[in-house]
Amino acid sequence: MAAAAAAALARLAAAFLLLAAQVACEYGMVHVVSETGGSKGKDYCILYNPQWAHLPLDLSKAVPPGGNKTQYDEIGIPVALLSYKDMLDIFETFGRVVRAALYAPKEPMLDYNMVIIFIMAVGTVALGGYWAGSRDVRKRYMKHKRDDGPEKHEDEAVDVTPVMICVFVVMCCSMLVLLYHFYDQLVYVIIGIFCLASSTGLYSCLSPLLQRLPFCRCRVPDNSLPYFHKRPQVRMLLLALLCVAVSVVWGVFRNEDQWAWILQDALGIAFCLYTLKTIRLPTFKACTLLLLVLFIYDVFFVFITPFLTKSGNSIMVEVATGPSDSATHEKLPMVLKVPRLNASPLALCDRPFSLLGFGDILVPGLLVAYCHRFDIQVQSSRVYFVACTIAYGIGLLVTFMALALMQRGQPALLYLVPCTLVTSCALALWRRELGMFWTGSGFAKDLPQSPWAPASAEGPQPQADSDAAPSQQPPGQEAAPSPPPAEQPPESSAPEESGAGAPPQKPESPAGLAPGPSA
Repeated sequence: MAAAAAAALARLAAAFLLLAAQVACEYGMVHVVSETGGSKGKDYCILYNPQWAHLPLDLSKAVPPGGNKTQYDEIGIPVALLSYKDMLDIFETFGRVVRAALYAPKEPMLDYNMVIIFIMAVGTVALGGYWAGSRDVRKRYMKHKRDDGPEKHEDEAVDVTPVMICVFVVMCCSMLVLLYHFYDQLVYVIIGIFCLASSTGLYSCLSPLLQRLPFCRCRVPDNSLPYFHKRPQVRMLLLALLCVAVSVVWGVFRNEDQWAWILQDALGIAFCLYTLKTIRLPTFKACTLLLLVLFIYDVFFVFITPFLTKSGNSIMVEVATGPSDSATHEKLPMVLKVPRLNASPLALCDRPFSLLGFGDILVPGLLVAYCHRFDIQVQSSRVYFVACTIAYGIGLLVTFMALALMQRGQPALLYLVPCTLVTSCALALWRRELGMFWTGSGFAKDLPQSPWAPASAEGPQPQADSDAAPSQQPPGQEAAPSPPPAEQPPESSAPEESGAGAPPQKPESPAGLAPGPSA
């Protein structure tokens, strides 16, 4: 008992000596191999005081302490802390007799995984903005058609109002504060919501592709069951089951760091695309309001909250990475995550993944979608869409540079919002379309009628419609050999125009219009 107590006291004393001084402890690595050979070595995380021990930067220079009587002054024995869990893993893997070497490689300014995050984020914003804009304009063209076909049950877009923006921001603030104080209880609620929303988003992204396939279009037989009475296609039901299965697999194996992050990123991208397709900002004024309010929200919870919390930690960073004192050790899934590709103590000890929140994709993405809709409306060759997408990419690069220079979590909207808003506003000003771009007046007017749109009885008709006018005349008039009736206005004016004694130039005018050069 005395020996055990002395050993425990020695460990506590070592820990106290290491941590009591008000200095910044650093992460290092210990490479462990079996003394008898056999299995390959493995790295473990250690915590050491750089003022007491200077560890080499490379494993090849990490030599165990040694020397003879003339070298006593040169012998250095570094002190470091190893977690109890890692110690048990060492005993289980290598046995009780091991050889260890301590080293501390330098942290790279930026990890290579930032390239992957950049491609995923910019690609999601570009694809989501393009899809949302094209879909919105297509629905405007098809607005006159009845949506009773089995393949036309698409979700309607939701226009965001200033009241909705205020409610949304208040909800975000409340949820973030609640997560900070009740993380272990609410994290499972967020995981459940993510599973449901991501499976819906994945189905929404894959269903248009599946509907284009020319085979396997059989339907459910006639029945009286809810939803199934519409006789959906069997392949669509199988797709829905597949999307739910993918979401469930992620939910079960979400803590498998080696591969579960791939599923999380795929589901997260699908969720972002679905949100960009569903949520619509009707004016640039609404875009500005939303981006500026969330800009303040992001900066406040990253840079200001450390001065308000007892621990001195940022609420946003603490919630995004998971509190250090969490009993569940669960992580919020509302982020894109990619493992660090550089071998470093930071990747092994503290943060093995680089993260980018969904809000840093969705908020600028809604502006990109608005720019694309405006491009199509004013026929500007997608100049707004391309410029805003490039501005988002530049803002993301500035975010990465700030992260490398400050070596701490950054509010990405601090850099993304100015880049996208200023670029869009400057382009509209340069093109002298700022008024229309600000108020969304380009969307107030209906799009030009498509060739299949029903003709108005009073409005002007396209020139191409005049060619089809003879087919709408009574049979007796179609047989007339004279050419003027070929340009005669349809049904409503035909009886008045075709009477005896009518002037020859009268039938030459387009339907419902007096003759003039505008025809």
